[in-house]
Amino acid sequence: MAESPQKKRHTELKRLIHHHNELYHTHDKPEISDYEYDRLFQELLDLEAKYDHLDLTDSPSKRVGGEAISAFQKVAHRKPMLSLANSYSTDDILEFDQRVKKFLRKDAPVEYFAELKLDGLSMELIYENGKLVRALTRGDGTVGEDVTHNVKTIKSIPLKLKSKNPPDLLEVRGEVLIFKKDFIKMNEAYEEQGEDTFANPRNAAAGTVRQLDPKIAASRPLKFFAYALGEYQGISFDTQKEITEVFSQFGLPTLEEELTVKSDEPDEIVNYYKKIEKLRPKLEFDIDGIVIKVNSLPLQDDLGLVARSPRWATAAKFKPEQAQTVIENIVIQVGRTGALTPVAIMNPVKVGGVTITHATLHNQDEIDRKDVRIGDTVFVQRAGDVIPEVVAVNHDKRPKSAKPFKIPLECPSCGEKAHRGEEDAVLRCENPVCKSKIKESVKHFVSRRAMNMEKVGDRLIEIFIDQHLIEGFSGLYKLKKEQLLNLERQGEKSVDNILKSIEASRKTTLARFIYALGIRFVGEQTAKLLADHYVTIENFMKTSQEELETIPEIGPKVSASILESLKNKSFQKEVAKLSEMLEFEKSSRSTEGPLSGKSFLVTGTLPVKRDEAHEVIEKNGGKLLSGVSSKLNYLIVGDDPGSKVDKAQSLDVKIISWDDLLKML
Repeated sequence: MAESPQKKRHTELKRLIHHHNELYHTHDKPEISDYEYDRLFQELLDLEAKYDHLDLTDSPSKRVGGEAISAFQKVAHRKPMLSLANSYSTDDILEFDQRVKKFLRKDAPVEYFAELKLDGLSMELIYENGKLVRALTRGDGTVGEDVTHNVKTIKSIPLKLKSKNPPDLLEVRGEVLIFKKDFIKMNEAYEEQGEDTFANPRNAAAGTVRQLDPKIAASRPLKFFAYALGEYQGISFDTQKEITEVFSQFGLPTLEEELTVKSDEPDEIVNYYKKIEKLRPKLEFDIDGIVIKVNSLPLQDDLGLVARSPRWATAAKFKPEQAQTVIENIVIQVGRTGALTPVAIMNPVKVGGVTITHATLHNQDEIDRKDVRIGDTVFVQRAGDVIPEVVAVNHDKRPKSAKPFKIPLECPSCGEKAHRGEEDAVLRCENPVCKSKIKESVKHFVSRRAMNMEKVGDRLIEIFIDQHLIEGFSGLYKLKKEQLLNLERQGEKSVDNILKSIEASRKTTLARFIYALGIRFVGEQTAKLLADHYVTIENFMKTSQEELETIPEIGPKVSASILESLKNKSFQKEVAKLSEMLEFEKSSRSTEGPLSGKSFLVTGTLPVKRDEAHEVIEKNGGKLLSGVSSKLNYLIVGDDPGSKVDKAQSLDVKIISWDDLLKML
């Protein structure tokens, strides 16, 4: 039976949203604007509301944010940090008011409290008896990253609350950010030192909070604003406005009163939205909208939650700022997988406070769909740290000399013929020694979630390859101090930091190493599954298609891509060299034990923390999967398990409790 168009689109939307969630929440490197993301998410919600036959078990509508980063201790939030429903229209503000009144079954006005929607990194500060004991990122909304060591360096955050009788527990939620002027100064300083700069303030704030060394955080101009509550004991609140007032009395930074509004008139909230939208460019920090909350906390409790958002709050966001400019040329960039990506070179134009000169055009299909030509006047937009994109062509301004563009069939870097696969939207260069592919591959290899060579930036990699100091990954470990000192703008201290960064990466895990190799379709989770299965790089290198496809979540497409790399002679030589240079940490998962050969997935709330449950499973030989599939042996169910149970039952997956698992041990 053929798959319905609705089901096919739903599957594609889930894949896209999961992909963009990971890029935004986990890597701080979004590819699309908030506006485009919210359009995709709304389309998903509309489909799910209209068609009840769709599979919701792994839908992003059922969860929040991205996975917590493994470099930090993971800690569960006492109370989930939820996302807000989004809109881009003042009509939606009025509709929100109507929804609230309808749910409460009252016609009388409801009082709202509205404030700025800050564009930074969400943070939870935990105070016990007035003392700051822990700081957590949002993580996936349920479990966050413990970044206390960095957050304590933020001067505006009190380590002790200003109170003679502080509450027993106070969880303060807010945003870590960097002011625009401080961001400019910081980037200028890094540029003078020959170091990589940040794309924008949010990226800089998020990257700083995730540093392992608190000295780095202390050296950067981080700020914090408090605006919401988690759990609390020994204190009471009646309204949302009172929360901010008490926060301020305790010495916590809050938004100035003139940047907030309290009103029971929805039209007044609409006027506030319009006022802030005009004020936005003049603010000292980045925002992307306003947040509207029901002011009364008892009413908030009555309204409760929907799947991933509180009913009592909504975010009214501003559409991405756009500008018009002229495309002077279109060039091709070559990625690490050989993908040929067209990029528009434009007259410089300021969008969202940033001057842009380049914008991605994605692929030939996108160029043809938008009918983009060299010489065209186009609308461009940029939101957050997203790569600028061409939204549309202003056909009224098209000159007669405008030239259509076709992506060449040869790689512009090495001249080799490019190919397009049956399921591919792009042309790819398949030359393994293409210089552009090597550069991008090395950039991926050194990245934080791969080999984590913090001091080896993109510009350095370009120089290393252009000056023939390295030819691939292994060349990084052969670099000498004298070679680096001969490079422009590299002093003794800078060179020492680079070499220390490279040396520190020698001790790694097999999972990180496999991910760093940049095999197409092998992301972090797949790399972990491969590492758990093969245990050593030697076992992995001599695998077969049959064995690969016994691993959960690896199908024909991924196995074919892996084998294509493993059979490549250059790849084999490079892996052999690296194997001698690196020291692999022992896998945390035992290959033997009572759970050996069995796969598990946990859902719901267990008597132990989720991380502890995972550790028990892996130490006893079990494998962890990320979703319910026919390859799953056991679904471990706790309280409030959700829809994974339904899917497991439909696939005849055995459902057990935590006690059942302990009996298996």
